[in-house]
Amino acid sequence: MTALGEILAKRSVNKSMVARRTGLSKARMNELTLNHSSKLRADELYLIAKAIDMDPCALLNQLYGQLVLVQAEED
Repeated sequence: MTALGEILAKRSVNKSMVARRTGLSKARMNELTLNHSSKLRADELYLIAKAIDMDPCALLNQLYGQLVLVQAEED
C-alpha cells in the first residue's frame, strides 16, 4: 500500500467515493493507493484532498514532506 493508500485507510475513506467526487477512475485510484511506482499528479492530489476534506498542502506535506534537496558541491 502506498502512503496515499495508508492515509485514506487511516481516515476510513472509501476509494469509490473519492473516485466519484474527483472524476478519477476506480482503476486510477487503485493504482495510486496500491502501486508504489505510480506518480501522483498535482491536480489529482488537489482533487483528492478536497474530496476527503483535507487541506491540499497538508496532504502534500504528509506524502512528500520527507524529501530533501541535494547538497550542491562547492568548487
